[in-house]
Amino acid sequence: MAATKRTQARADRELFLRTVRPMVRHEKVQSTRRLTQHGNVSVFAHSLAVAHYSVKLARALKLECDKKSLIRGAVLHDFFLYDWHRMHNAGDGLHGFAHPTTASKNALRHFRLNPRELDIIRKHMWPLTLTKIPKYRESWLVCAADKYCSLLETFHLNKYDDHTFLK
Repeated sequence: MAATKRTQARADRELFLRTVRPMVRHEKVQSTRRLTQHGNVSVFAHSLAVAHYSVKLARALKLECDKKSLIRGAVLHDFFLYDWHRMHNAGDGLHGFAHPTTASKNALRHFRLNPRELDIIRKHMWPLTLTKIPKYRESWLVCAADKYCSLLETFHLNKYDDHTFLK
């Protein structure tokens, strides 16, 4: 049993790195290292943490899902590309409500996305965006992981930075 869990964790880690590495080389994704998300955490580190914890949550709950789409959607869920601390009403309206739309537009400009990945990006702020209910299991996982990481970062309890999940 323990060997199976380790094997699955190792397979998830390999898929995570294989999926994330080409994305994080993109210049616009790199630019998110300069944008603060919560506390002292960059949007880059936050997005990778959400991807990491989404996969971990799926494994812990033994949920079948499209892990590649889960990872890609999580990495791009906050791809809004502006400093929301300085521009509360940038992009498509008030940041908390509108940044999923801005992020999805930016992601579509720079990446090919499938319907699951788009749903993850567009609906990760539920329940704040009350009418945008996640459609896929992957979207629910990212929604939950995003809230978890946001709490860790806001209260300075996170133990990750820009480099943690790429080692």
